[in-house]
Amino acid sequence: EGATIEVEMLGYTLLPFKVDRLAMMFGYLFHLAAFLGNLFALHLEKKDGAGVQHTSAVLYAGAAIGAVYTGDLISLFVFWELLALTSVFLIWARKTERSFRAGFRYLVIHVLSGVLLLSGALMLAYEGESIEFGPISLDGSMAGWVILIAFGIKAAFPLLHTWITDAYPEGTPTGTVFLSAFTTKVAVFALVRTFAGEDVLIYVGVTMTCFPIFYAVIENDLRRVLSYSMINQIGFMVTGVGLGTALALNGAVAHAFADVIFKGLLFMTMGSVLQMTGRINGSDLGGLYKTMPITATFCVIGALAISAFPLFSAFITKSMVMTAALDEGYVWVWPFLLFASAGVLEHAGIKIPYFSFFGHDSGIRAKEPPKNMLWAMGIGAVLCVVIGSFPSLLYSLLPFEAEYHPYDWTHIVTQLQLLLFGALAVVWLMKRGIYPPEIRALNIDAEWLYRWFGPRLVHGIGGAVARVDSAVRTRVFEVVRGTLRGARRGHGSQGILARTWPTGSMILWVAVLLAAFLVFYF
Repeated sequence: EGATIEVEMLGYTLLPFKVDRLAMMFGYLFHLAAFLGNLFALHLEKKDGAGVQHTSAVLYAGAAIGAVYTGDLISLFVFWELLALTSVFLIWARKTERSFRAGFRYLVIHVLSGVLLLSGALMLAYEGESIEFGPISLDGSMAGWVILIAFGIKAAFPLLHTWITDAYPEGTPTGTVFLSAFTTKVAVFALVRTFAGEDVLIYVGVTMTCFPIFYAVIENDLRRVLSYSMINQIGFMVTGVGLGTALALNGAVAHAFADVIFKGLLFMTMGSVLQMTGRINGSDLGGLYKTMPITATFCVIGALAISAFPLFSAFITKSMVMTAALDEGYVWVWPFLLFASAGVLEHAGIKIPYFSFFGHDSGIRAKEPPKNMLWAMGIGAVLCVVIGSFPSLLYSLLPFEAEYHPYDWTHIVTQLQLLLFGALAVVWLMKRGIYPPEIRALNIDAEWLYRWFGPRLVHGIGGAVARVDSAVRTRVFEVVRGTLRGARRGHGSQGILARTWPTGSMILWVAVLLAAFLVFYF
C-alpha cells in the first residue's frame, strides 16, 4: 500500500501505477472474478471460439485490474479503452447477426466514453489543473462534467444505460459472466475515486435503483432481466458514492464486491441453462429442476443473496448505504431504496429461478452442465453464504474507517418483513392474473432513440439536406446559364462585339478617341 511509479512525459507527471486500500479492494475482486470466469469457461472448445474467448477474457480482466491501479487520468484512459476493445469479442464470439450488431453498438458507445474521458483530462490540463486520478470538483468546471459523463456511460446512468441491456444478453454463455464483472465496477471505482460526495449522484443513483424494476418485470429474456437488475444494483453503489461518508463509500465498495459474486453466479446459472437447452426466454423454460437440480440450487442461492436474505451477502452490504442515507438526513432516499430492494426480490429473487427451473413444465430435460461450470457456480454460491454469515471478513478489507454492525434485530426484522410481504405481493399478483405474463415482445427502452429514431432522424435530415442542395444547385445553375447566355449575346460568334468592322469605321473611331484625348488632357 502506498507504492507508486512516476513517469515524466511532455511536461506532465504520470502515475501509471498507484496502490492504496481502495485499489487493493477492487484488485482482489477482479482477480477473484477472473478466476471464477475462467474456471466457468474451461470446457470451451475450438468450435466455441475458445481461443478468442479465453484471450479476450484474460485481456479484459487485465484491463480492469490495470485501471484500478492507475494514478492519473491519461493512464486510466488507456485501460478505459482497452476495456471496450477486449470485451467486445465476448459478444461477437456468439457469431449471430444480433450479437454482431449489438457488439458494434457497444463498441461505439464505449469508445465515445473514452473520448470524453480524454477530452476532460485535456481540458483539466489546459486549465492548469492536476490530471491526477483523484477528487474532481463539478463546481464551475466543464471538464469535471465531461469526465462524469464518461464515467456515467460505463456506470449505466439513466438514458446512458441501454448498452448493458442491448449487448450483455447477446454475449456468449460464458462471456456474459465476464462482462457482468468488470466494466461497470471499474466505473464505480472511478466514481468513488473522483466524485465522492457529489449530491447529483444521489439523485442519479436513486433513479437507477427504481426504473429498471419495471423493465425487468415485463422482460422475457432472463439474461436481459439480470442486465436490468445489474443497473438496479449499481444504483445503490452510485447513491453511496453521492452520500460520500465513510460508511456510504464502504457500502458502495462492499456492495460492488458482493454484486460481482452473486450477479456472476446468477449469470453463470442462466449461461448454463442457455448452453444446455439453447433457450433463455422465460416463456420457453420451466421444470428444469428435475434434470438440473444442482444448477437450480445454485440459482436459488444467488437469488437469496441478491434479495438480501439474512446470512447472505447483500444483507450485509446494501444496508450500509441505506443506513448512511438516514444518518446524513436524506430521509427521502430511504423509501426509494426500500422499494428498490423489494423490486430486486421480485425480478431477481423470484422471477429468475421460478421461470427457469420451476413454474410450468416446459418438457425440456436438459442435463447438468460440465463439471467446471458446476465448480465455478459452487464456489460463487459458497462465497455468497460465507460473506453474508461472516461480514468481518469483507469489512476488514474495506478502504475507509467506519463501524457498522449488520446483525441487529431491527435490521433483521425489517428485512424479513420486506421479503415476506414482497413475496406475498408477487404471489397475489400471479394468482389474480395481474402479474405480466412471460411472452415474446419488444420492450422499448431509451435505446429506441439511437436504434430506431436515430437512423430515421439522420435519414430525414439527410433527405432535407439533399433537397436543399438540389434546389440550391438548380438555382445556381440557372444563374450561371443566364450569365453565359448574356455573355454569348455580346461575345458569341453572332454577338455585337464579335462582328467585323469596315476599315473606314475603324479610322473614324480612332480619330474620335484621339480628339477626345486632346480635349481632356491638353
